[in-house]
Amino acid sequence: MVFSREIKENEDMVINKMSANMDKHSSKLKEVLLSRKKTYGVIGICGVVGNLVARVLMDHQHNVICTDLQNSDNCPFLYTLAEYNPPIYLSDHPESFFTSSDYIIPPPSLSKTSKLFKKIIKSNSQLMEVDDIIEQINPDKPVICITGTNGKTTTTTLLKHFCYRAGLKPTEHGFKTLQGNVAYIPPLQCRLNGDIAVLETGTEGEKGDLKFSLERCQPSCGVITNITPDHLNNGSNFMQYARIKGELLEELQGKTVVLNSDDPTIWGLLSELNYQGKVVTFGVEHTPQGVSKKICWCKREILIEETLSGVGYYECQCGLKRPIPHYLAKNITENSFLLQTPQEIIEMEMGISGLHNVYNALGAIATAHELLNIPLEDIKKYLKTFKGVPGRLECIYHSENLNLIVDYAHNPSGVETVLRELKKTYDKLSVVITISSESGRTGDEEIMKKTMANADFIIPASYYSRQAAGKYISSGKIKLTDKEPDKFRSGTLGATQEQVLEGLKKGLECNTDTVVCLGEAAVKFKDNIKLLIDLNMEKIGEK
Repeated sequence: MVFSREIKENEDMVINKMSANMDKHSSKLKEVLLSRKKTYGVIGICGVVGNLVARVLMDHQHNVICTDLQNSDNCPFLYTLAEYNPPIYLSDHPESFFTSSDYIIPPPSLSKTSKLFKKIIKSNSQLMEVDDIIEQINPDKPVICITGTNGKTTTTTLLKHFCYRAGLKPTEHGFKTLQGNVAYIPPLQCRLNGDIAVLETGTEGEKGDLKFSLERCQPSCGVITNITPDHLNNGSNFMQYARIKGELLEELQGKTVVLNSDDPTIWGLLSELNYQGKVVTFGVEHTPQGVSKKICWCKREILIEETLSGVGYYECQCGLKRPIPHYLAKNITENSFLLQTPQEIIEMEMGISGLHNVYNALGAIATAHELLNIPLEDIKKYLKTFKGVPGRLECIYHSENLNLIVDYAHNPSGVETVLRELKKTYDKLSVVITISSESGRTGDEEIMKKTMANADFIIPASYYSRQAAGKYISSGKIKLTDKEPDKFRSGTLGATQEQVLEGLKKGLECNTDTVVCLGEAAVKFKDNIKLLIDLNMEKIGEK
């Protein structure tokens, strides 16, 4: 694909001028330029967006040179470029970069008043924004966007697993330590090489931010897993948040959506937004675990006989009622269920366990079968081989006397779901909380409440969980670390490495057979957790 941009100078003169000024380290760049293709200079290659832009251009056969002020030690994603091997300038933006580039793409965060931006404008290169790249290069494959409050990552990963096993190559952003579900990452990821794009698409809770990503992804199908208030900031309106998730439906008018119809908030969105398109639903037939309330779109409170938090059986006076799902799971055990569809009934066995994963599996199965036409008999084989997502109920140590598990759960619903599942398997749970809730104090208090209901011992390792634990001290369940955690929060990261390890040490002192570390910090520092266990195996692992 060639961009239709004005040619500013005679091509031969430009090449001769640039070749004459190349230094001894740029022989590779000279070969690129002499190929007589236009050259795209990407600034900010050590950042996520710059890295993806460069790979998208190279995947579409464009010449690319890269630069960043960071040195190699502070450029964490260089490994993603190994197979491309473009010319890269680090620690500087040399003059040869500007003279060698026909087009220059700066990061979206670069200020228009900065010296660097002004230098780009004054150069002989033509400025291109990231949105120009997205506009010029369309996804040449089916694009499936998956959103929701809980279950996005597992549903996305499982659907990609089905694709791989069926001989389809999904696009991968390739960042080992990054979830990558917001802003420019999904739109650029779907333009990388591959047969299909299966994208986790999130929201920061602001109107239009999911729409921003979706418009650029050009999805052909979407999945909504559930909608709960778990990611809301204090004072935020749940129905406004639900409408933000509904931006997926607005983007997919006339196309196909796969929805969890056990969630009244999702099912009501169809009428609220007057959705016109193909609707495929999934849900479970299961004994309710309790009763909760949600606000219906008619503004009445609606009672839910919960199968999981916020989803289950419901009927409102306004007429909103749970439909019979197209993909219905019945006879559910820990890792199997009977799948009933309008055409057939088939026994499914999972390589993962838990009712929450039955929901995740249903969303992935429905999408794989309806959109990708993968036979259910094949999906049955693929589902059994899926072993889960790292950091989701991941057992990182096991002995006769001790199990050590980490899980990314970081909101009330996720925490409740994880602990309910673990209580079915283990006798006594010590729970180390490393979370600082996205919903602020309300979320921290709700997480503590859910933990109190499902754990035997609780170690509040993060500053905010310690604050939330205050009123439960007399219960005897709360075990405080010797050192009170300092105030810390970095995005959704709620605890430092030291705080995580201090919490784990206290958890290991409890009379328990299982220690569960919850939160992003637990997953981020799981290698340090393993090291601590290895160093103390004789003392704490083989009592």
